[in-house]
Amino acid sequence: MRSTPELPFRILTHNIRYATPSPFKGERPWNEREQLLLNELHYNTRFGSDTFICLQEVLHNQLVDILTGLNSKSKSKSLEWAFIGVGRDDGQQAGEYAPIFYQPYVWTLQSRETVWLSETPNKPSKSWDAASTRIVTIGVFTHQETGNTVLAMNTHLDDQGSRSRLEAARIIRSKIHEYRTGEYGGLISGGFLSGDLNSEEDQEAYQDLTGSGDLLDTFKMVEPSHQYGNTNTFTGFGYESEPAKRIDYVLLASGGNQEWRVDGYSVLANRFDDGVFNSDHRAVVADVMLLG
Repeated sequence: MRSTPELPFRILTHNIRYATPSPFKGERPWNEREQLLLNELHYNTRFGSDTFICLQEVLHNQLVDILTGLNSKSKSKSLEWAFIGVGRDDGQQAGEYAPIFYQPYVWTLQSRETVWLSETPNKPSKSWDAASTRIVTIGVFTHQETGNTVLAMNTHLDDQGSRSRLEAARIIRSKIHEYRTGEYGGLISGGFLSGDLNSEEDQEAYQDLTGSGDLLDTFKMVEPSHQYGNTNTFTGFGYESEPAKRIDYVLLASGGNQEWRVDGYSVLANRFDDGVFNSDHRAVVADVMLLG
């Protein structure tokens, strides 16, 4: 007899492109992309109240727009969405967030933390060769119906600094070990890391995270018959010189109190008949199962 019931849930991660006042060629301003993003989020969570939505490059005004838009479809207060995360520049509202959205009537938030991916992880900062300040958002959530507790992590690694990406990966792995052995270690059924790693499979951050055995790539854990959509997750806006590539991931922490199974994986389209890119990245969706 299983001590904890199985728990299926969905993880959606998307770098939504920050609301720049100076769009690239081919890029539309945020006010033209906002509803397209919300349509994506509404559709992919309409039957899955257990979903975590993990976003990157979110400025505060975008955060407010997304939270308002998500909750505009809620049929009651109990169905509303909430989020954890802070702006990376000051630990409050300045700079980009890497927020995790969830529904409090499904998940009870036990703990939250923002860690700066630098030599001074407890305060806004950057180190090594990083071009920008980078963070990982961490939450411990207990599923109210089944009692499963999940360690959720969402990040966006530096686009310029190779060493900073490697050091960031090491910090993230150290946080996973810290949570496994800390206050919530006996409760955590499993964990995941989502986000834009700015690292392809043969590069430093991906190699450190998955080569260590601490994290498993959902893309590689599912049969091809259960995959849908594209492979590449970065597309640009149609005029960039860099090629399309896979740099956005949902990774599952191994060695938890329960085992994982991946039931579905998709890289969604980011442009349709209207020709408007909702972002220069595509969303990644993983349907996962914590086994009892």
